[in-house]
Amino acid sequence: MSTFGPVAQPPRPPSVPPPYGSYQPWEQKHNRHVLLPVLGLLALAIPALIVLGFLRSSIGTAPVLVGTTAAVLPVLLVVTTFLWVDRWEPEPSAMLLAAFLWGAGVSVLGAGLVNDTAVLLGDHILGKGGGDKIGALISAPIIEEAFKGAFVLGLAWWRRREFDGVVDGIVYAGLVAAGFAFIENILYFGRAFATDGLVGEAGGVIAVFVLRGVLSPFAHPLFTAMIGIGVGVAVRRRSPTAMVVLPLAGYLAAVLLHAMWNASAGLGLLPFVYFVIMVPLFACLVGLVVWQRRREQRVVTAQLPGFAQVGWIAPSEVPLLASLDGRKEWRAAVRARAGVRAAEAVRHYQDAVTELAFLQDRMQRGAVGLDADRWHQETLAAVLAARERAVRAPFNR
Repeated sequence: MSTFGPVAQPPRPPSVPPPYGSYQPWEQKHNRHVLLPVLGLLALAIPALIVLGFLRSSIGTAPVLVGTTAAVLPVLLVVTTFLWVDRWEPEPSAMLLAAFLWGAGVSVLGAGLVNDTAVLLGDHILGKGGGDKIGALISAPIIEEAFKGAFVLGLAWWRRREFDGVVDGIVYAGLVAAGFAFIENILYFGRAFATDGLVGEAGGVIAVFVLRGVLSPFAHPLFTAMIGIGVGVAVRRRSPTAMVVLPLAGYLAAVLLHAMWNASAGLGLLPFVYFVIMVPLFACLVGLVVWQRRREQRVVTAQLPGFAQVGWIAPSEVPLLASLDGRKEWRAAVRARAGVRAAEAVRHYQDAVTELAFLQDRMQRGAVGLDADRWHQETLAAVLAARERAVRAPFNR
């Protein structure tokens, strides 16, 4: 088993430039890789804080605290699940956090303003109570899925390198929806506490928690995952038309499911819709994720021998990089021999190789475009730099 010690470092191809960004002034690199992401995350967090302020003024401090406490458990389950799905080719942590904050802040705030307006107009046109029906059946599905899907689609347009297919689309969509559901659960749990306590005549917080936190924590992620699937399929196609048609189809599917879910609650058909439609659909989504993860493994496995042949990785590393178990055992061996920091350096190297494998696969299918050569140069440089850091990682237990 290679732990970098007995394996000679592959020669650096002369055509590969220094690691991307290494030729920039230190201040430029620092601002680009540290300051700008932090400012971006802070900007996304502001709408979430505004929403929490509105909730506090609406239902009170104690209900918000109780609602937040109850909402933490479901969101941890959902977020952990999507991070587990993202193990083969982990997305940048900052982008995953940005997805969650977009859902919890921008999506909730924007959709809330539009939905409130739709309710007022509905009451004015249809009479009292008509606004709630308009909001639940029309406005909420259309607007909420639009705001949630905007992050996924925007990421595919402006950060296309972050998207390698369906799994990435599902992960980003799921985290956006998890953020949205987290804030929405705070409202529902807090409102239940304010009107009925923890366990009142109507069940209180416990009853709402069972419905939203136990039986349907993946409802919002399931809806928005349709958009993620559409975007994920589109980025693997060369046709610009696919980048419009497929995400739109995913969005329409998300709106339909969302509207069906809301309608079933008002018509007393929730058990039927839940067991006959939502549960089987969720099972299909799980099956799709498993299938796509196996496809990702096949993509990586197919590219590794070529990487070893040209000297980008060592031949002995091919079987270690070809499976999650092999990677885990490799890191464990390095950790036992050289410490945590060395194992972490190996993990970064493994992730960089995976990124290069996915990019190489997309280039071979012609799904990258004019940026193919530049992306390949930068990604290959990142692999070689990551390997060098792993080789030189200090012994530190």
